[in-house]
Amino acid sequence: MPGPLDGFRIVDVTQMVSGPMATQILADQGADVIKVEPPVTGDLTRALGGTRRGIAPTFAVINRNKRSVAIDLKDSRGLELMKELVRGADLFVQNFRPGAADRMGIGAAELRGPNPRLVYVSISGFGDRGPYVHKRVYDPVVQALSGLASVQGDPATGRPRMFRLIVPDKVTALAAAQAMTAALLARERTGAGQHVKLAMLDAVVAFMWPEAMARYTFLNTDGRTYRQTVRDLVFQTADGYITCGAVSDREWEGLARALRHPEWLDDDRFKTPTGRVRYAEDRLQLMQDAVATMTSAEALARLDAEQVPSAPILSREDLLTDPQIAANELIVESDHPHAGRMRQPRPAAHFERTPAAIARPAPLLGEHTNEVLGQIGVAADRIVSLRAAGVIA
Repeated sequence: MPGPLDGFRIVDVTQMVSGPMATQILADQGADVIKVEPPVTGDLTRALGGTRRGIAPTFAVINRNKRSVAIDLKDSRGLELMKELVRGADLFVQNFRPGAADRMGIGAAELRGPNPRLVYVSISGFGDRGPYVHKRVYDPVVQALSGLASVQGDPATGRPRMFRLIVPDKVTALAAAQAMTAALLARERTGAGQHVKLAMLDAVVAFMWPEAMARYTFLNTDGRTYRQTVRDLVFQTADGYITCGAVSDREWEGLARALRHPEWLDDDRFKTPTGRVRYAEDRLQLMQDAVATMTSAEALARLDAEQVPSAPILSREDLLTDPQIAANELIVESDHPHAGRMRQPRPAAHFERTPAAIARPAPLLGEHTNEVLGQIGVAADRIVSLRAAGVIA
């Protein structure tokens, strides 16, 4: 059965991670995503992370289920091809710096004029105004300016630390995928497209806010009741590492019993959720001291018996054999026609009637140029001429 977005065509000129991952989600759900890349170089992620026959691992995952068309948008003939391609599209997405798309001739007004039903999506680092608009943006820049690196700061020194994952790019991708789908739904109801703008900074601050900015949410309140946890919920056991935690009174009671310290329940510091937050450092150190005397298996068994949220801390290699991940059938294997055998996560959401699927491997650069241009009515002799001139590949 076709996916829930079957029949929608998306023209995607984004590169790196935020844009391509967003459109990958829509492609998994059945949208026809046409990835437009510059000839010769293509998307920069094609060269990152150890390529195998022209396919890099990151590129292979976030560009699956797409078709690649290589067009030189700096050439007037390539620009005209792009406009022909967009005339029949439902959605166009770009992540150039603010103003660049307009200068290239592919701004919202230019593309939506002939196609008022088009949903035009702009992804940027900081938006289209303000003092940071001129900056080139990669993930660490947004981690720095959003406060994310500060939240991750070293508890002993206060030195900020970066996530070792490109969290801002991926959070932006999730926000963009939802916004794109919402804009398509609105168009189906109203008949009109619109321009959707999304800044990475905005997406990350909104993502971080609920707990990281709790002490700043209500004005004129006592910030002490919102003290941030000063250490990670990582506890070293006699033979490894686990995580565990308690929010409710019932969970705290179970944790105290599981770790063989019922006297914690009589400690005035920990009798309420507010107290357990205010005295988090003391509480977490007591938990660490207790867990250190147990093996991981023993501690987890005792915590599970008391229904305390807990888990072993898995390595990346452990993920491949974890029984819960196996039960979820999350990691799937397939044969990429160029890169060979590969594994990747299936689409996360299950649709009862319109399943998402990995139906097409990530494409080689320009693999579908002839196919896509032929479908929009570009004559074969024109395709040959444009290829000979280096306008397409």
